[in-house]
Amino acid sequence: MKKLLLALTAVAAFTGSALAADLPARTYTKAPPPVVAPSWTGFYIFGGGGYGLWDSNTDTRTTAGGLLTVQQRTGGDGYFGTAGVGYDWQFNHSWVAGVFADGQFGSIRGTNEDFFSNIAGRMSDRTNAAAGVRLGYLVAPNVLSYVNGGYSYAQFSSTNLLTIGGVPAASLPSFNRNGWFAGGGVENNLDIFGISAPGWFMKTEYRVAEYNRATLAESVGGVPNGLAVTADPIVQTVSTSLVYRFNWTGPVVAKY
Repeated sequence: MKKLLLALTAVAAFTGSALAADLPARTYTKAPPPVVAPSWTGFYIFGGGGYGLWDSNTDTRTTAGGLLTVQQRTGGDGYFGTAGVGYDWQFNHSWVAGVFADGQFGSIRGTNEDFFSNIAGRMSDRTNAAAGVRLGYLVAPNVLSYVNGGYSYAQFSSTNLLTIGGVPAASLPSFNRNGWFAGGGVENNLDIFGISAPGWFMKTEYRVAEYNRATLAESVGGVPNGLAVTADPIVQTVSTSLVYRFNWTGPVVAKY
Protein backbone atom coordinates (compact mmCIF):
# COMPACT_ATOMS: atom_id res chain seq x y z
CA MET A 1 0.00 0.00 0.00
CA LYS A 2 2.83 2.34 0.88
CA LYS A 3 4.50 1.56 -2.43
CA LEU A 4 1.28 2.46 -4.26
CA LEU A 5 1.02 5.84 -2.49
CA LEU A 6 4.65 6.68 -3.27
CA ALA A 7 4.11 5.82 -6.92
CA LEU A 8 1.02 8.02 -7.20
CA THR A 9 2.82 10.92 -5.52
CA ALA A 10 5.73 10.63 -7.93
CA VAL A 11 3.40 10.59 -10.96
CA ALA A 12 1.57 13.71 -9.72
CA ALA A 13 4.85 15.57 -9.17
CA PHE A 14 6.18 14.76 -12.64
CA THR A 15 2.80 15.70 -14.25
CA GLY A 16 2.75 19.13 -12.50
CA SER A 17 6.31 19.87 -13.60
CA ALA A 18 5.45 19.03 -17.20
CA LEU A 19 2.38 21.27 -17.20
CA ALA A 20 4.35 24.13 -15.66
CA ALA A 21 6.96 23.79 -18.36
CA ASP A 22 4.28 24.21 -21.05
CA LEU A 23 2.92 27.53 -19.58
CA PRO A 24 4.26 30.87 -20.99
CA ALA A 25 6.69 32.86 -18.88
CA ARG A 26 5.07 35.31 -16.43
CA THR A 27 5.34 38.93 -17.56
CA TYR A 28 5.41 42.05 -15.40
CA THR A 29 4.13 45.55 -16.39
CA LYS A 30 4.96 48.84 -14.77
CA ALA A 31 2.20 50.91 -13.17
CA PRO A 32 1.14 53.86 -15.37
CA PRO A 33 2.91 57.11 -14.42
CA PRO A 34 0.88 59.73 -12.54
CA VAL A 35 -0.67 62.56 -14.56
CA VAL A 36 1.63 65.57 -14.34
CA ALA A 37 0.04 69.00 -14.85
CA PRO A 38 1.52 72.48 -14.42
CA SER A 39 0.30 74.39 -11.40
CA TRP A 40 -2.09 77.32 -11.79
CA THR A 41 -0.78 78.88 -8.57
CA GLY A 42 1.14 82.11 -9.20
CA PHE A 43 1.14 85.57 -10.77
CA TYR A 44 0.05 86.43 -14.32
CA ILE A 45 -0.36 89.44 -16.60
CA PHE A 46 -2.69 89.89 -19.57
CA GLY A 47 -3.66 92.26 -22.35
CA GLY A 48 -6.18 92.29 -25.18
CA GLY A 49 -9.29 93.98 -26.46
CA GLY A 50 -13.00 93.65 -26.99
CA TYR A 51 -16.39 95.09 -27.77
CA GLY A 52 -18.77 96.76 -25.32
CA LEU A 53 -22.06 98.58 -25.02
CA TRP A 54 -23.69 100.74 -22.41
CA ASP A 55 -27.27 101.81 -21.79
CA SER A 56 -28.88 104.13 -19.28
CA ASN A 57 -32.26 105.15 -17.90
CA THR A 58 -32.38 108.91 -18.51
CA ASP A 59 -34.80 111.66 -17.54
CA THR A 60 -34.78 115.46 -17.46
CA ARG A 61 -35.54 117.40 -14.28
CA THR A 62 -34.92 120.77 -12.72
CA THR A 63 -31.81 121.20 -10.64
CA ALA A 64 -34.17 121.58 -7.66
CA GLY A 65 -35.39 118.01 -8.30
CA GLY A 66 -38.65 118.55 -10.17
CA LEU A 67 -39.23 115.77 -12.72
CA LEU A 68 -39.96 117.07 -16.24
CA THR A 69 -39.94 113.84 -18.31
CA VAL A 70 -40.40 110.13 -17.76
CA GLN A 71 -37.35 107.86 -17.94
CA GLN A 72 -36.25 106.83 -21.41
CA ARG A 73 -33.46 104.60 -22.66
CA THR A 74 -30.19 105.88 -24.14
CA GLY A 75 -26.98 104.02 -24.96
CA GLY A 76 -24.06 103.29 -27.24
CA ASP A 77 -21.36 100.80 -28.24
CA GLY A 78 -17.72 100.59 -29.30
CA TYR A 79 -14.33 98.91 -28.91
CA PHE A 80 -11.70 99.02 -26.19
CA GLY A 81 -8.32 97.68 -25.09
CA THR A 82 -7.66 96.02 -21.76
CA ALA A 83 -4.68 95.14 -19.54
CA GLY A 84 -4.34 93.70 -16.07
CA VAL A 85 -2.53 91.60 -13.49
CA GLY A 86 -3.61 88.85 -11.10
CA TYR A 87 -2.70 86.00 -8.77
CA ASP A 88 -4.29 82.52 -8.69
CA TRP A 89 -4.19 79.72 -6.16
CA GLN A 90 -4.96 76.13 -7.16
CA PHE A 91 -6.48 73.95 -4.44
CA ASN A 92 -8.20 70.58 -4.07
CA HIS A 93 -6.63 69.51 -7.42
CA SER A 94 -9.27 71.00 -9.74
CA TRP A 95 -10.27 74.35 -8.20
CA VAL A 96 -8.66 77.75 -8.73
CA ALA A 97 -9.33 80.96 -6.77
CA GLY A 98 -7.67 84.31 -7.34
CA VAL A 99 -7.60 88.10 -7.16
CA PHE A 100 -7.01 90.51 -10.03
CA ALA A 101 -7.17 94.12 -11.20
CA ASP A 102 -7.57 95.46 -14.73
CA GLY A 103 -8.46 98.46 -16.84
CA GLN A 104 -10.39 99.00 -20.07
CA PHE A 105 -9.50 101.97 -22.28
CA GLY A 106 -11.33 103.08 -25.40
CA SER A 107 -14.43 104.85 -26.59
CA ILE A 108 -17.76 103.12 -26.13
CA ARG A 109 -19.75 105.98 -27.67
CA GLY A 110 -23.46 106.63 -27.48
CA THR A 111 -26.15 109.29 -27.13
CA ASN A 112 -27.18 111.27 -24.09
CA GLU A 113 -30.31 113.39 -24.40
CA ASP A 114 -32.39 116.11 -22.80
CA PHE A 115 -35.85 114.89 -23.79
CA PHE A 116 -37.57 117.98 -22.37
CA SER A 117 -35.61 120.43 -24.57
CA ASN A 118 -35.31 117.91 -27.45
CA ILE A 119 -31.53 118.25 -27.66
CA ALA A 120 -28.95 115.42 -27.72
CA GLY A 121 -25.22 114.78 -27.97
CA ARG A 122 -22.50 112.14 -27.92
CA MET A 123 -21.28 110.64 -24.64
CA SER A 124 -18.45 108.08 -24.31
CA ASP A 125 -17.50 105.52 -21.73
CA ARG A 126 -13.75 106.18 -21.87
CA THR A 127 -12.28 104.25 -18.96
CA ASN A 128 -13.32 101.34 -16.77
CA ALA A 129 -11.24 99.88 -13.96
CA ALA A 130 -11.99 96.83 -11.84
CA ALA A 131 -10.62 94.91 -8.86
CA GLY A 132 -12.16 91.62 -7.89
CA VAL A 133 -11.98 87.91 -7.21
CA ARG A 134 -12.61 84.85 -9.34
CA LEU A 135 -13.35 81.19 -8.74
CA GLY A 136 -12.91 78.53 -11.39
CA TYR A 137 -12.94 74.80 -12.07
CA LEU A 138 -10.40 72.96 -14.23
CA VAL A 139 -12.44 71.12 -16.84
CA ALA A 140 -9.04 69.87 -18.08
CA PRO A 141 -5.53 70.34 -16.60
CA ASN A 142 -4.96 73.35 -18.89
CA VAL A 143 -8.54 74.69 -19.27
CA LEU A 144 -10.19 76.83 -16.60
CA SER A 145 -13.88 77.82 -16.54
CA TYR A 146 -14.53 80.62 -14.05
CA VAL A 147 -16.85 83.29 -12.65
CA ASN A 148 -15.74 86.62 -11.20
CA GLY A 149 -17.02 89.77 -9.53
CA GLY A 150 -16.04 92.84 -7.53
CA TYR A 151 -15.63 96.62 -7.60
CA SER A 152 -15.77 98.70 -10.78
CA TYR A 153 -15.07 102.33 -11.65
CA ALA A 154 -16.10 104.20 -14.82
CA GLN A 155 -15.30 107.56 -16.39
CA PHE A 156 -17.74 109.11 -18.88
CA SER A 157 -17.03 112.07 -21.15
CA SER A 158 -18.80 115.41 -21.24
CA THR A 159 -21.66 115.90 -23.72
CA ASN A 160 -22.32 118.79 -26.09
CA LEU A 161 -26.11 118.88 -26.59
CA LEU A 162 -27.25 119.95 -30.06
CA THR A 163 -30.60 120.82 -31.56
CA ILE A 164 -32.09 118.66 -34.32
CA GLY A 165 -30.47 121.06 -36.80
CA GLY A 166 -27.04 120.59 -35.22
CA VAL A 167 -26.90 123.95 -33.40
CA PRO A 168 -25.07 123.86 -29.99
CA ALA A 169 -27.63 124.39 -27.25
CA ALA A 170 -26.13 123.26 -23.91
CA SER A 171 -23.56 120.96 -22.38
CA LEU A 172 -23.34 118.28 -19.70
CA PRO A 173 -20.18 117.70 -17.61
CA SER A 174 -18.04 114.58 -17.58
CA PHE A 175 -18.57 112.31 -14.59
CA ASN A 176 -17.02 109.38 -12.71
CA ARG A 177 -18.99 106.64 -11.01
CA ASN A 178 -18.40 103.69 -8.68
CA GLY A 179 -20.22 100.39 -9.04
CA TRP A 180 -19.92 96.62 -9.15
CA PHE A 181 -19.35 93.99 -11.82
CA ALA A 182 -19.99 90.28 -12.37
CA GLY A 183 -18.98 87.97 -15.19
CA GLY A 184 -17.25 84.81 -16.24
CA GLY A 185 -15.19 83.18 -18.94
CA VAL A 186 -12.82 80.45 -20.09
CA GLU A 187 -9.02 80.45 -20.01
CA ASN A 188 -6.93 77.83 -21.82
CA ASN A 189 -3.31 77.07 -22.63
CA LEU A 190 -2.32 78.51 -26.01
CA ASP A 191 -1.15 76.15 -28.75
CA ILE A 192 -0.41 77.79 -32.10
CA PHE A 193 -0.05 75.55 -35.18
CA GLY A 194 0.78 72.57 -32.96
CA ILE A 195 3.76 74.33 -31.36
CA SER A 196 3.66 74.29 -27.56
CA ALA A 197 3.68 77.73 -25.93
CA PRO A 198 4.53 77.19 -22.23
CA GLY A 199 3.15 79.91 -20.00
CA TRP A 200 0.96 81.50 -22.69
CA PHE A 201 -2.81 81.37 -22.41
CA MET A 202 -5.90 82.91 -23.99
CA LYS A 203 -9.00 83.95 -22.07
CA THR A 204 -12.39 85.09 -23.31
CA GLU A 205 -14.66 86.83 -20.81
CA TYR A 206 -18.11 88.41 -20.52
CA ARG A 207 -18.69 91.13 -17.92
CA VAL A 208 -21.55 93.38 -16.84
CA ALA A 209 -21.00 96.46 -14.65
CA GLU A 210 -23.63 98.68 -13.05
CA TYR A 211 -22.90 102.21 -11.78
CA ASN A 212 -24.54 104.61 -9.37
CA ARG A 213 -26.95 107.20 -10.74
CA ALA A 214 -25.53 110.61 -11.68
CA THR A 215 -27.41 113.93 -11.96
CA LEU A 216 -25.72 116.15 -14.57
CA ALA A 217 -26.48 119.86 -14.49
CA GLU A 218 -26.87 121.51 -17.90
CA SER A 219 -25.06 124.72 -18.68
CA VAL A 220 -25.01 127.19 -21.56
CA GLY A 221 -21.69 128.92 -22.06
CA GLY A 222 -20.61 127.69 -18.64
CA VAL A 223 -23.70 129.11 -16.91
CA PRO A 224 -26.22 126.65 -15.38
CA ASN A 225 -29.65 126.83 -17.05
CA GLY A 226 -31.63 125.21 -14.23
CA LEU A 227 -32.05 121.80 -15.95
CA ALA A 228 -30.36 118.47 -15.29
CA VAL A 229 -30.15 115.08 -17.00
CA THR A 230 -29.77 111.85 -15.03
CA ALA A 231 -27.85 108.70 -16.01
CA ASP A 232 -27.38 105.28 -14.41
CA PRO A 233 -25.11 103.44 -16.87
CA ILE A 234 -24.91 99.67 -17.23
CA VAL A 235 -21.88 98.54 -19.26
CA GLN A 236 -21.56 95.09 -20.87
CA THR A 237 -18.32 93.88 -22.46
CA VAL A 238 -16.86 90.83 -24.18
CA SER A 239 -13.06 90.65 -24.36
CA THR A 240 -10.31 88.30 -25.47
CA SER A 241 -6.82 88.56 -23.94
CA LEU A 242 -3.43 86.91 -24.10
CA VAL A 243 -2.25 85.78 -20.66
CA TYR A 244 1.27 85.00 -19.51
CA ARG A 245 1.71 82.86 -16.37
CA PHE A 246 5.12 83.19 -14.76
CA ASN A 247 5.02 79.81 -12.96
CA TRP A 248 3.72 77.55 -15.74
CA THR A 249 7.02 75.65 -16.17
CA GLY A 250 6.82 74.23 -12.61
CA PRO A 251 4.78 70.97 -12.71
CA VAL A 252 3.00 69.31 -9.81
CA VAL A 253 1.50 65.82 -9.60
CA ALA A 254 -2.29 66.02 -9.90
CA LYS A 255 -5.15 63.58 -10.28
CA TYR A 256 -7.74 64.12 -13.00
